[in-house]
Amino acid sequence: MKTKTFNIILPEELVRKADLTAKKEYRNRSELIREALNTYINRAMAWETVFAAGEKVARASGIKNESEVAKIVSDFRSSK
Repeated sequence: MKTKTFNIILPEELVRKADLTAKKEYRNRSELIREALNTYINRAMAWETVFAAGEKVARASGIKNESEVAKIVSDFRSSK
């Protein structure tokens, strides 16, 4: 894996917490931050997929905005 070094500025308290976590998990700061960033990006991509699927269903159903979704949910709950 090709790597690249870069500098970031973080609040001291966050660095302290990151260092404590890394120490508890027997890893270094870079490993911890690399995993955290990968986790964040993967979750963001997963949510993009979920939202895209929701938008596709909404378009196919003729739903135009969030208030229409709220009404559909409310009507559904009332019918139960």
